[in-house]
Amino acid sequence: MQQHGVVACLLLSLFSFIALAEGAAPGPRLDNRRLYRFSYSTDFQLDRAQGSRLGATGFKISSGVDINLAWRNPDNEDEQLLRVEISNVQIENALPRSAKHNIFKGSSAADILGQTKLAALQTPFMVYWKHGKVRSLFCIKGEPTTIKNLKRGVASMLMMQLRGGKMFEADVSGKCVVEYKATKSQMTRTKNMDTCKTKETGFTTHSQVLGVTTKSSSVTSITLENNFIKSAVAEEIHSLSTNARHAVSARVTSRQTLTLETTEAGPEEVAGKDAVGVVKSLNDNLISVGIMAEKIKIKCKNCPKLMDVWQDVKKDLEPENLSKATAPRSFLTLIQSLRKASSVDILEVLANCSKPSLPQLVDAVTSAQTPASLDAILKFLDFSKKDGLILQERFLYACGFASHPDEKMLQTLLDISKGKVANTDIKESLVIIMGALVRKLCLKGGCELPTVTQVKQMLLEGPDSTQDEAQVQMYLLGLKNSLLPEAIPLLAKYAESEVGGFSTIAITALQRYDVALITKEVKHALNRVYHQTRRVYEKNVRVAAADGILSSDPSYMEVNNLLLSIGHLPHEMNKYMVSKIEDVLRFEMSASKIVRQVMKDMISHNYDRFAKVGSSSSYSGYMAKATDVTSTYSLDILYSGSGILRRSNMNIFGLSNVALLHGLQVAIEAQGMESLIAATPDEGEEDLESFAGMSALLFDVQLRPVTFFKGYSDLMSKIFSMSGDPMSVVKGLILLTDHSQVIQLQSGLRANAELQGGLAIDISGGMEVSLWYRESKTSINNRGALVVAGDVTVDADFVSTGMEVSFETEASLDFITTVQFSEYPFLVCMQMEKTTFPFREVLAKFERLPQGKQFVSRRGRSQLVPGSEFPLHQANSDMCKRIHAEDDW
Repeated sequence: MQQHGVVACLLLSLFSFIALAEGAAPGPRLDNRRLYRFSYSTDFQLDRAQGSRLGATGFKISSGVDINLAWRNPDNEDEQLLRVEISNVQIENALPRSAKHNIFKGSSAADILGQTKLAALQTPFMVYWKHGKVRSLFCIKGEPTTIKNLKRGVASMLMMQLRGGKMFEADVSGKCVVEYKATKSQMTRTKNMDTCKTKETGFTTHSQVLGVTTKSSSVTSITLENNFIKSAVAEEIHSLSTNARHAVSARVTSRQTLTLETTEAGPEEVAGKDAVGVVKSLNDNLISVGIMAEKIKIKCKNCPKLMDVWQDVKKDLEPENLSKATAPRSFLTLIQSLRKASSVDILEVLANCSKPSLPQLVDAVTSAQTPASLDAILKFLDFSKKDGLILQERFLYACGFASHPDEKMLQTLLDISKGKVANTDIKESLVIIMGALVRKLCLKGGCELPTVTQVKQMLLEGPDSTQDEAQVQMYLLGLKNSLLPEAIPLLAKYAESEVGGFSTIAITALQRYDVALITKEVKHALNRVYHQTRRVYEKNVRVAAADGILSSDPSYMEVNNLLLSIGHLPHEMNKYMVSKIEDVLRFEMSASKIVRQVMKDMISHNYDRFAKVGSSSSYSGYMAKATDVTSTYSLDILYSGSGILRRSNMNIFGLSNVALLHGLQVAIEAQGMESLIAATPDEGEEDLESFAGMSALLFDVQLRPVTFFKGYSDLMSKIFSMSGDPMSVVKGLILLTDHSQVIQLQSGLRANAELQGGLAIDISGGMEVSLWYRESKTSINNRGALVVAGDVTVDADFVSTGMEVSFETEASLDFITTVQFSEYPFLVCMQMEKTTFPFREVLAKFERLPQGKQFVSRRGRSQLVPGSEFPLHQANSDMCKRIHAEDDW
């Protein structure tokens, strides 16, 4: 803290010195009785960041600008009042365009702006100029906001300083740190755009992999003559692109030029004591408006009502259409309309929605994340009734996937949890999802918010506050989502729990933390679990501990002990560990180097240890390698000694630069099923209750686990009634990418950027057991459609120009495991397949005048990406050939 205080004092002293130097040194000055005639232009261009064949869209405004000295403070000659007048306004395309595609051809500035706005733009205004800095403007009261902002853009070109230095400075685009570099007749003014503070703020997705990268620059070069501007050129570039696919991008380029054409005799300056008094004496209708841009309120003409939008898109959001790209595209369209709607309008749509489409509408309303949408959905849902389970859980999942949640959303869930909740599953989901919101708010710097603090305390105290196993599991899953550093000791404690379910959750939660946070105490706990130092553990708990050790920067001794244990484990666990070590070496994981060092010792690495037979396996591979995002998958399968699945774990990760996204995890777990085939349970698993269930983690958010059956009687009833149809784990629409940004340009124009990604997803899983054929089959089915769209527009109320770039795809991924346990070693075939899927890209640009003239260009491409089966190890391929011999495998 003392170091921060010293730095703050030094910075304060530096800025104070700059301010004193500014006051002591003479600034730029205008000569009395001189009229400075400038030519001025500003143009705006919009294109993809990498350019496009369609060329940029945009427009250019050019005019004359006359400036003369109206008043100078007799006690401080650097305090001046300038009279500025804009004239001869012209509006045209930013780039040459054929007459057919030129919407400005044949239209004068009066036609485009309208006589009233043109007259306002050409009405003189005053600039209060002190030491070369524009402190404020004086404009006619009641002028349109667009016109005032354009005048601010002209005034911002007068910002200058005759010596170098850094400081905070305000102009039309905001308050930013600005650096000046000056010579005798030349200076540059460079803004640090990351420091700019504006009146309008946007939001963005918290995930780096799914988020948006923005870059901005602004440089003004000024040539001086007689301590005033001879020419000034300002150029600013704003680029943004989605991290998942850089082709979905936009670049906004704005350029201003102010060139002195001539000087001639001008009016005499006015005498007076202060600038405000002089302004009043010159024109009583002039008022101070400040230099920073005002927010423009644009009234949407002929915009459809929310109900009309819903009528247009509702068919696309019916359950049978969720695997099509039209579903997420309509979902994004609906969200845009919802964000502009009132709570009353939203409630009306909810009340008139058909039952099949209602869950998808709940997804959209919750994802809109506005006060009105949250208020409407809370009035619509009744958590005190059991019959609303599906809608209530869809609301909670949408909250968990929220792109930019706020404290109010978390407080809402906390309030619901304290009230009457009829369904036990909803009570569990509430706590689990609150953990996800805590993490997102902490990532945004909101870890100390009152509600966050309250929920953190609830999660940390929860596991030890109850004897109910279901509730303990609920709190542990909430902690797994929250990733609170202070939860690590608690999770390490539960990693050694006597209850296998608690141990598995705690260990997998610890694996999600940054390795730097994993202490020696945690590593000791994981080693005690794996080596059963204090008690006997289930196999799935031990292999989870092994995975945790290998992913936490293991020491030489830890890896050596893992290798030495092979040969002393249950048969299938032996095979799993051999496969895991081989996978670490083959896929070049973080532990690969230390594993290679240990394996030089022939005691640890020999044929006896690495020739273990069995069907359990661990395998990792690449789904896709690209410059934008690299996608990997891993499949871990552990069987019991009798050949029945013990645990299946499929993971998909996305890596962008240094950011990692856990895109998907689907784990199927089964236990206590040996009695079906009169087999002997493995050590430590003799008294386990019959159980099978599935757990899913989606886009870094752990969801509530689903149970297939629990208890012997439930097991037998399910076996005799098993249809093979998969059970849904999660189905719905998710707002993956959500970026909204207002780009206030130095010219006074404003660009609005919206980049959104919508996903329609259906994840299901199933398990079949045939006692007659002594065969079991588990399946995980993933269906989805993705649309990512970027839209950037400049709407100056007299002309609109914009661009939309998007891509969409539809895909499915299936993971099927077939086990024949009629002989030992039993036969296991794993298949991971993706079907052929379409991929489409579209780039569209438009220019439009209020009078109806418009130009639209569109370009797109589509292709079919062939399906494939992802490779696994050779032994798996050999077994699949034996199992599916009759199917011509």
